[in-house]
Amino acid sequence: MARSKPSFVCQACGAVSSRWQGKCEACGAWNAIVEEAAAAPLPGGGSSTAARALGKGRIVVLEGLSGATDEAPRLVSGLGELDRVTGGGFVHGSVLLLGGEPGIGKSTLLLQASAALANAGHRVVYVSGEEAPAQVRMRAQRLGLHEAPVALAAETNVEDILATLKNGETPKLVIIDSIQTLWTGQVESAPGTVTQVRAAAQAMIRYAKTTGACVILVGHVTKDGQIAGPRVVEHMVDAVLSFEGDSGRDFRILRAQKNRFGPTDEIGVFAMTGDGLEEVTNPSALFLGDREPDAPGTAVLAGLEGSRPILVEIQALVVPTSLGTPRRAVVGWDGPRLAMVLAVLEARCGVRLGSHDVHLAVAGGMRVQEPAADLAVAAALVSSLMGTALPVDAVFFGEIGLTGAVRPVSHPGPRLREAARLGFTRAVLPAAAAEAATDAGVSPIAVPALDALVARLAARADAQQGRIKGA
Repeated sequence: MARSKPSFVCQACGAVSSRWQGKCEACGAWNAIVEEAAAAPLPGGGSSTAARALGKGRIVVLEGLSGATDEAPRLVSGLGELDRVTGGGFVHGSVLLLGGEPGIGKSTLLLQASAALANAGHRVVYVSGEEAPAQVRMRAQRLGLHEAPVALAAETNVEDILATLKNGETPKLVIIDSIQTLWTGQVESAPGTVTQVRAAAQAMIRYAKTTGACVILVGHVTKDGQIAGPRVVEHMVDAVLSFEGDSGRDFRILRAQKNRFGPTDEIGVFAMTGDGLEEVTNPSALFLGDREPDAPGTAVLAGLEGSRPILVEIQALVVPTSLGTPRRAVVGWDGPRLAMVLAVLEARCGVRLGSHDVHLAVAGGMRVQEPAADLAVAAALVSSLMGTALPVDAVFFGEIGLTGAVRPVSHPGPRLREAARLGFTRAVLPAAAAEAATDAGVSPIAVPALDALVARLAARADAQQGRIKGA
């Protein structure tokens, strides 16, 4: 019998090469290639290709696009923010991958969801590969969930886990914490390697699809915040959820990066307390709670995360630099997009920032991704440069084009209604959204181009300086 040759697999992207090398040619990662043994041969001997060639396939029934479609059955967890992100609850037979930094609260969130479902009469199995059952019980007692009938197990062997799950009633929810700790005897590799993670995930996915149980896989994250392991695992599962937060702050954000049964841009907001994670139903008030309205360089963005409008504060600090190359520091926003806004300000509006350091941050630790923040960022930058505060009762939103035009963004109505609910009376926005502002009871300040906003802020700065001199 011919001896199987080992393969060299990149632990970052899963690419396979015939020899070891320091840099992966597929993803460019350094020192990520590890030698792994080939997969075990199929029973009966012979190559996998030959075995597949001998088998006969079955005829699959083909269907048309027309016909009745039923909504996927949901398993409501009872946590409103979690159900919002998943699209209304867990879908039976689906597999979710939950990632987050160590200590961010992944186990706490899943334990609270497990207890809620178990108290509702559903069978829930929590399999921990990193903690003993006693440690999970201690967390449950601290959270006041120790009376919930959740079945616990501490196991890492995939075959033993599947045998346990098939013994008795099929559970409604299975939690695997974490996928990197599982190993299967079908693969001759160490736990945590790409081959083992892929094989273990495939086994759990097959179990979920055949039994209808919902499976949640917990994944570790790398230094840059990406879920560790091969990217192919993210393509295998039905949904990828990211649990984010700053260790120095109490709130946590659950974000859907992929969801086959719901929207991919929804977020859920939680606050970490001594009694566990509490849902935050009004995140705008949370992010604007410590706002300093009279400080130059601050602007309130009327943003939108999925179907939820959220108001956050954009803070900018523009100071002269003594360095040959000015610094550009960004927290919570896209660095290349900041460079684009700075270029448009200089080329289209005559605002010279080449000799200034620019620091930009989204207050509260929120991460903003939508281009509607362009106008708020530009307003905060000009406000900091001129040393004048923006109107206290105004919100900003709008996309800036390379020509300097302020372009409309999606769903201005919910943004403006949220601003009106929190007491804002004015909105600086694209001209196309002026009617929506009137309908929401907010006075519109339409700016068709960025230079119009800069002219308004310059006039405001001159007026403030005149009042100071007059005093």
